[in-house]
Amino acid sequence: MAENPFFAPSPLPYKLPNFGEIREEHYLPAFERGMAEQLREIEAIAGDAEPATFANTVEALERSGQILKRTVTVFSSIAASDATDRVRELETEVYPRLTKHGDAVRLNRALYERIKQVSTEDPEEAWLLEKYRVDFVRAGADLTEVEQGRLKELNEELTRLATCFSQNLLAASTASALVVEDARELDGLSDSAIKAIERDGGYVLPLLNVTNQPALAELTDRETRRRLYELSANRAPENFELAARIATLRAERAALLGYPDHAAYSVADQTAKTTDAVEEMLGKLVGPAVANARREAEALAEQAGFPIEPWDWSFYAEKVRKARYDFDGSELRPYFELNRVLRDGVFHAAGELYGITLADRDDLSGYHPDVRVFEVFEADGSPLGLFAFDPYARPTKRGGAWMNNLVDQSHLFGDLPVVLNNLNITKPSEGPTLLTFDEVITTFHEFGHALHGLFSDVRFPLVSGTEVPRDFVEYPSQVNEMWATWPSVLANFARHHETGEPVPGELLEKMKAAETFNQGYATVEYLSAALLDWAWHRLSPGETVEDAEAFEAAALERLGIAFAPIRARYRTNYFAHVFCSGVGGYSAGYYSYIWSEVLDAESVEWFKENDGLKRRNGDRFRSTLLSVGGSTDVMDAFRDFRGRDPRIEPLLERRGLLT
Repeated sequence: MAENPFFAPSPLPYKLPNFGEIREEHYLPAFERGMAEQLREIEAIAGDAEPATFANTVEALERSGQILKRTVTVFSSIAASDATDRVRELETEVYPRLTKHGDAVRLNRALYERIKQVSTEDPEEAWLLEKYRVDFVRAGADLTEVEQGRLKELNEELTRLATCFSQNLLAASTASALVVEDARELDGLSDSAIKAIERDGGYVLPLLNVTNQPALAELTDRETRRRLYELSANRAPENFELAARIATLRAERAALLGYPDHAAYSVADQTAKTTDAVEEMLGKLVGPAVANARREAEALAEQAGFPIEPWDWSFYAEKVRKARYDFDGSELRPYFELNRVLRDGVFHAAGELYGITLADRDDLSGYHPDVRVFEVFEADGSPLGLFAFDPYARPTKRGGAWMNNLVDQSHLFGDLPVVLNNLNITKPSEGPTLLTFDEVITTFHEFGHALHGLFSDVRFPLVSGTEVPRDFVEYPSQVNEMWATWPSVLANFARHHETGEPVPGELLEKMKAAETFNQGYATVEYLSAALLDWAWHRLSPGETVEDAEAFEAAALERLGIAFAPIRARYRTNYFAHVFCSGVGGYSAGYYSYIWSEVLDAESVEWFKENDGLKRRNGDRFRSTLLSVGGSTDVMDAFRDFRGRDPRIEPLLERRGLLT
């Protein structure tokens, strides 16, 4: 299949994948050739008669597998963003084979021996060399043949189970959607929102991949709220059993690799390093957060006139917010039109802070008509990379929001970065796309990840951009959220979509006054998910769970976070971060968001102390943190930027948890 577009680098600018030429029938031949080609390259490296050097071993590894890299990058992006039935079939077929292939590389004893023989004086090379050594050990390179055999079985089974979990979840977002026949049941939603979900004379509200659906804040009919909430919390019930099996196998795998449980394995190469460090930090937050949430629940019950159920919280929180601060979040929505938020908000802030500009590339296309492509330029006009933006939800797209690289920056290949942001905003049937405030924040957040990829300035692709410890990767994106409410940025993008009038100053003052409102809920909702993830991955080897729902309830009760009106942001059955990847993803890693937020709160404080949105501040953040990717110790990079170790107090103050 000589015409297969994966067999050669893309001819498009910046090597943007040639989506217009890629067909589903190209994937399998490209996977097969890519794996076979890389295995030949690995055998050549491992069997080299010359003494092992950085160039003929580590750098050669970095250069290997280019066909496979291109294929995996595109296929995984499509599987997440626009998965057809055939793509889902290919996931089931291909992912176990990719797992086998990865084991064939990392468990190659001759290759591992050569890596151990390499030495180098160059700091960047030495860092990469050590990363390879650690990665090979963590993949099982030091195990016996018998142990490696069992490890391979575990890896394949975990991949199969995780793929099944993911596909069940994608199907459930539609299958478990709220269906109503009478529009009166949707009272509280805007006319445009109702029209957007109209289907065949009825109305279908698909689920987002969180427990607390956004519509719960607006629906006035309590029974409709209850139905929507129960559909959300109980979707994909078959995933409970899968999750329990995944957690059990991960515990066995961790024991094989010398760890007491999967959580210990997971954090060993993160900035947290130990389970004790994670538990100490989370433990500091649980008590104050639950106390805050209980006070909030009392206020909501007083407003409602009855004890609050989970499906009532968001609705009555908005009523209490209105009563206390005369602030209704829905009043802001007409001022948050998507295109203005993106161009006059997100891009404008990046321009002020880093000097970059973004220009439409209408001649370049993505994998779906909704995808927009922009070329990114430095302040001097030199090219920096491409940014692709896919804002809308669709039945073939998984829930949530994320960033990934389509091309990694690296000096080794002379590649500039191509990065992709995905959101899940409901696309209106007609008219402008008006965002909630949370969606505005998410847009800034994901572009923070994009900047981390775009500003990468490293030699090797393995440490490019966001290839950093998982409990650090959210930090730069969280910092970027601060510019959404920075006065000059907000004034630039927050304009009424019909009149162009700026958002009234008094409305902004009310929003600012209400900033810490409902933080007890937000923190308990998050911590419940983080601790649930943690509980699953503190299972000891050989420990099994027969009833996953009972385990979930008991774990949250034991950890002191259980509070009936607030359920975890993700329950076990739709915890995609944790169970949609065999051994990676965010398993035993959902704590990372709050861990990173400690660094974020410190950095926001630094920006405010140094006059905020100034080019000199952006240049410092870029040079010390964003540009280095994973090519150095990221906590050393943070200290270089902040001038000290992080403190938790700024985070506690932000979340209203200081007592």
